[in-house]
Amino acid sequence: MNTPLTLDADQAHGRLGELTVIDVRTPGEYASGHLPGALNIPLDRLRRALPVLADSRADLLLVCRSGARSANGCALLAEHGVRAATLTGGTGAWAERRLELHRPAAGTRSGWAMERQVRLTAGTLVLAGLGLGLLHPAWRLLSAGVAGGLVFSALTDTCGMAALLGRLPHNRPRAADLDATLAALEERVA
Repeated sequence: MNTPLTLDADQAHGRLGELTVIDVRTPGEYASGHLPGALNIPLDRLRRALPVLADSRADLLLVCRSGARSANGCALLAEHGVRAATLTGGTGAWAERRLELHRPAAGTRSGWAMERQVRLTAGTLVLAGLGLGLLHPAWRLLSAGVAGGLVFSALTDTCGMAALLGRLPHNRPRAADLDATLAALEERVA
């Protein structure tokens, strides 16, 4: 896999007006704070945006929380001949530099970050496995499976649990929201 182009927070901030920023996190994560002007197209929906992105003459910057998902998005786009950069360190690095993050209007519910959802789910499953293991020792395998999954996740810098959680309804954009985002993207990249 080719290494994607990268921009650090300062470089991206200096070019923000000329970049089309695509936030590939879940809608809940996006609502918790995103780069000014960023459009939300979750990573698992990026293929749907390919026709618009392939016609783009704009410089694309993909963003996620840490840079891992946006790097995967850049690789997917590169497979289809679309060049994009990723924000090194993601919105975490952006926030550390005390650069502006946009948040939804008051009253709009923002969701938990995916990392927090994974920690809650993994912890719950481990506790359930240990608790049920008191009834029957075979249930301890649930805890062992989660532990193994976490080790695999760390070694490969992937997360199957995050991929599964990303498919839950609260982490999915409504079809109308995604259609509106794609329409806005078409206007920006034309």
